[in-house]
Amino acid sequence: MVSYRPRPQSGAEDCMLLLPSRNNETVVTLRLLRYSVKMGRPREHDSATGEALLDAAEQIVENDGMAGLSVRRIADRAGTSTRAVYAVFESKEGLIVALGRRAFDLLAHAMDKLPSSDDPATDLAEAGVRVFRTLVVDHPALFKIGLQHRDVPAHLVQEFRAEAENAWLRLHSRFQRLQEHRLLGGRTIDEAACQFHALCEGLAAIELRGLLPGGQEERLWRDALGALIEGLRPPRAQQQLPPGA
Repeated sequence: MVSYRPRPQSGAEDCMLLLPSRNNETVVTLRLLRYSVKMGRPREHDSATGEALLDAAEQIVENDGMAGLSVRRIADRAGTSTRAVYAVFESKEGLIVALGRRAFDLLAHAMDKLPSSDDPATDLAEAGVRVFRTLVVDHPALFKIGLQHRDVPAHLVQEFRAEAENAWLRLHSRFQRLQEHRLLGGRTIDEAACQFHALCEGLAAIELRGLLPGGQEERLWRDALGALIEGLRPPRAQQQLPPGA
């Protein structure tokens, strides 16, 4: 016969094993130790799930606008459950913020990869064409959410402000080079950048509406940005003044 006797607060139990013999029973006590093992909760949703959900949300916004965005539609399109959306982003609003962050992360990454030459004016125009326009063409939904804030509440825009500033720092360095070469015509970097950004957004808007001649879009972007940057230059006589004059 086997019986158990718990030992309070010891984390162990006594197991009393009664072994029959010819004259009486022999009692053997065995100590059973119990150890608590913490099992880590398995991670159900990894970064790949998050990327798939963002891809799905981006496609929905591109096709149907922000009005068509719902947790159920995102999950269905990504081939997962609504639970995954909440597990990764906590809410629909959290996912919208992640889309805004993705827009500026793409801009910053593309700017970092863009090579520099000894011509800062050409480099800035290339940034507009190869970075800004690429985002507009390849990710129109991110452009509308991140840069135009279309149908995005102001308090959510604030949540991806840090990523926007990070991307701006990359562009700022391009204008810094123009300033060092006296090519801003007395404008501040912020003033010149505002004009540059306004032109980029205008070109983006009319291209997305299909108003640029087919097959000529990139050339028109490059020509327009080149003309703007050329117009920032001071009069030629002023450019020839020595530094500090």
